Amino acid sequence: MDVFLQLAITGVMVGSIYALVALGWTLIYKSSGVLNLAMGELTLIGAYVSWTFYEWGLPYLVALVLTLGVGIVLGFLVERLFLQPLIGESTLTVIMVTVGISFLLRGVIVFIWGSDTLVFDPPVFPSEPIRIGDLVIGQVFIWSFVAALVMLAIFVSFFRYARWGLAMQATSDDEMASRSLGISAKLVYAIAWAIAFMAAGVGGSLLGNINGINISIGFLGLLVLPAVVIGGLNSVPGAIIGGIIIGVLQNLAGGYLDTLVIAGVKIFPGGVKDIFPFVVMTLVLLVKPYGLFGWERIERV
Repeated sequence: MDVFLQLAITGVMVGSIYALVALGWTLIYKSSGVLNLAMGELTLIGAYVSWTFYEWGLPYLVALVLTLGVGIVLGFLVERLFLQPLIGESTLTVIMVTVGISFLLRGVIVFIWGSDTLVFDPPVFPSEPIRIGDLVIGQVFIWSFVAALVMLAIFVSFFRYARWGLAMQATSDDEMASRSLGISAKLVYAIAWAIAFMAAGVGGSLLGNINGINISIGFLGLLVLPAVVIGGLNSVPGAIIGGIIIGVLQNLAGGYLDTLVIAGVKIFPGGVKDIFPFVVMTLVLLVKPYGLFGWERIERV
């Protein structure tokens, strides 16, 4: 039971970061109907940008705020340069463009920062773990969890109470009706991409504190896709709950299945934790194609 609690609690903390990145996926899909396959690279570039500011001697909190600013600028630029000219094109065309953006961003990252693993030096969070009975939890997980919760609270409050947050919800519900009320759909799409860059950037920075920064963070950003699909592509609460579910399942799979030995034989060669979320996603889609909280669209013929 102690091992289970250890894995589950750590999974919830990592899952909160996944939920933050999943929010970016959901936001872009809600506002434009596009599945952004460049979210992994958005996560990656946020990690490297925050590391750069930190290496320049800035406090980590300041580096994180500046990363948010860079995310806003990059979000607007990407939407204006690559996506706005595609208004009116098929959804598949726009999705393929996001694939191209992912390769472009990955190439730029390798060109600027290289492919070696980078670490925050000195460490941002204390290395001494916190002990609660038999449970041992690293402070990097605890503080990352707190930071992710704060960011999630800010974004959710923006959607519920801010003028442009409400405009984004209106556009996602009915674009034609929102335009008739004077809401600029182009600006809504640009804001959605800016917030997606911000959410992914903070998530990437927090993951970089846990695992170090290298190209593999891009895969961790893509690992959020099962969280989005399980929660429901157009559901903000679903993205948050889905991220936590995937964090817990991934940790439990790594703790139990990756080390499973029967009759002296190791059953799995390793890496089960990386594919287990996709297996769960497939099973959920077979039962609930729209996810746990997604909107079920019914078309009448």
